[in-house]
Amino acid sequence: QVQLVESGGRSVQSGGSLRLSCAASGGTFSSDAMGWFRQAPGKEREFVAAIDWSGGSTYYADSLKGRFTISRDNAKNTVYLQMNSLAPEDTAVYYCTRGAQPLDYAKAYNTWGQGTQVTVSA
Repeated sequence: QVQLVESGGRSVQSGGSLRLSCAASGGTFSSDAMGWFRQAPGKEREFVAAIDWSGGSTYYADSLKGRFTISRDNAKNTVYLQMNSLAPEDTAVYYCTRGAQPLDYAKAYNTWGQGTQVTVSA
């Protein structure tokens, strides 16, 4: 059974940076596409970024391009999300997810982590 565990979320001031990590276990990580989504209070879950199995192709929500970077280390079964120039509107629970293709909608993914809270203060 595949399990995903996110870490790295915390409170940070506007303009700061964070790197989230997602450790996978129990599956074939190196052949899976991975994604990050986020959900702010009172809002629907939204796509953040995705990466193919090799790390050679990455995809981002248009509004986040240039600030967020997704990467992976298949030797460590871990996917990362580097977030720079954080703003209060980035405050959300960030979820790691696994699927067959690096797509930008939640139904494309079949395994989710429990989420990690990111809070950005002005």
